[in-house]
Amino acid sequence: MTEQRRTDITHLPDLAETSGKVGPVRVRMPIYVDLLPPCNNACPAGENIQEWLRLVKAGEDQLAFKELVKNNPFPAIHGRVCYHPCETACNRVELDGAVSIHSVERYLGDKAIEEGWQFDKPRFSSGRRVLIVGAGPSGLSAAYQLARLGHQVQIRDSSPLPGGMMRYGIPEYRLPRDVLDAEIARVTALGVSIINDYVVKDLLAEMAEGQFDAAFVAIGAHLSRRVDIPTQDASRIVDAVTFLREVASGERPVIGRKVAVYGGGNTAMDAARVARRLGAEESIIVYRRTEEQMPAHAEEKEEAVAEGVKMNWLRTISSMDEQDLTVEIMELDDQGRARGTGRFEKLEADTVILALGQETDSSFLRKIPGMRFDHDVLQVDRHTLMTDVPGIFAGGDAVPSERTVTVGVGHGKRAGRQIDAWLAAREAPDRPKHDLASFDKLNLWYFGDARKTTQPELDPGIRVADFGEIIGGLSSGDAHHEASRCLSCGNCFECDGCLGSCPEDAIIKLGKGHRYRYDYDKCTGCATCYEQCPVHAIEMISETPR
Repeated sequence: MTEQRRTDITHLPDLAETSGKVGPVRVRMPIYVDLLPPCNNACPAGENIQEWLRLVKAGEDQLAFKELVKNNPFPAIHGRVCYHPCETACNRVELDGAVSIHSVERYLGDKAIEEGWQFDKPRFSSGRRVLIVGAGPSGLSAAYQLARLGHQVQIRDSSPLPGGMMRYGIPEYRLPRDVLDAEIARVTALGVSIINDYVVKDLLAEMAEGQFDAAFVAIGAHLSRRVDIPTQDASRIVDAVTFLREVASGERPVIGRKVAVYGGGNTAMDAARVARRLGAEESIIVYRRTEEQMPAHAEEKEEAVAEGVKMNWLRTISSMDEQDLTVEIMELDDQGRARGTGRFEKLEADTVILALGQETDSSFLRKIPGMRFDHDVLQVDRHTLMTDVPGIFAGGDAVPSERTVTVGVGHGKRAGRQIDAWLAAREAPDRPKHDLASFDKLNLWYFGDARKTTQPELDPGIRVADFGEIIGGLSSGDAHHEASRCLSCGNCFECDGCLGSCPEDAIIKLGKGHRYRYDYDKCTGCATCYEQCPVHAIEMISETPR
């Protein structure tokens, strides 16, 4: 068949009814497709997870690292602190448990540090300069992407050391500082300049003085929301951000034997766990809603409980006396909202730590004509991340979003590419996503059961004694085994199933890494290849006769 046939990429409604049957005129034909793996689709940093897992499975660890860091420069950090929504989305959940993607990512990140792997240097200089305000995950991610594209980047940050909330908000038992420093050092090795202990007060003036062509605001949310609690001794009340920052800076504040943490988010869990490591015999979470309504991730709560943190749901603090707290018992109304009951109880506490959320300090931006805000949150174009002021972009905690390291890194990547396009006066390409490779599309004849690996973990009774890392990494063998559990959803991995099943020898193998092609002169459209494909890398489409 020399003439190309016209095709209509729509599923034939009678595919199941005509399975295995052929007629005198072929009315459908198979084609190879690439669908979107659910892990890739769920990753806020936009990693091509399936591809780097494939490379790890093939024993190509350094190539896997290079693939991963195209989108995320911090695999060792993310392998520790990301809440891995990719694993929640993983199709293998339906079989024997999700692939432990975060642990393989950590393996690659740790190996890169151990082996001294570096980022590829940019091939040219654009001659353009970009100012970034904030050296947290979003600012560092944007700096990395911009430097790789040949731009000169300078970060100005108000803290003594770079890292933002990765350094001053996430405790060392979750993220060791030598790991953080090593991954930041790879970014500065690209030529990114970081000035610390520097407070930007007039962004437009600094851009003009430094001859910057664009700016990215990634200031983070470092201010704690406060609530007035009647008390005779205000020194016994501290905010969680300040508390965690002091501890991260090497201080050891005196908090007493009994500590109450007011709030139910991840910061509250960290504060309660840190209090245990500072010697608090009793560390209690006080939260005004139920456990199900708690904003903290479930694993954060479970880790806290394992370390002896107690949970006090449906309680709100009314006042604080010399020795104890008065808390009001709450209940849920018909709409699921917590409301007071007028009943009270006492709770002993030497210190109260407020963990009621964080805000950004965006006051320096309010001087700029045209900037839009919703309370403390800067408003940006959701696609480009540019503010209403041309050339000034913003991301991470400074804009409306979920406040996590991974979301921040994803914003930094997007901002870097959008700033690059804006500097070149062109549109950044908007690549449409493929259809999702959902579990119901798979035909998993090829895959057997495979045990899920687990990371070594310190006993809870031991780990509260200090700030040492509590979860270990995978061995090389376990990491490669875990990568091999990937189902390659929606993308051909050359299992040869189609080749062996075709009754007409209409499939041609093109060699390792090049997959296959169809000889449509032989193909009868019987769909045998389609029906056996374990990962739905083949689709049947209708065919318009010549």
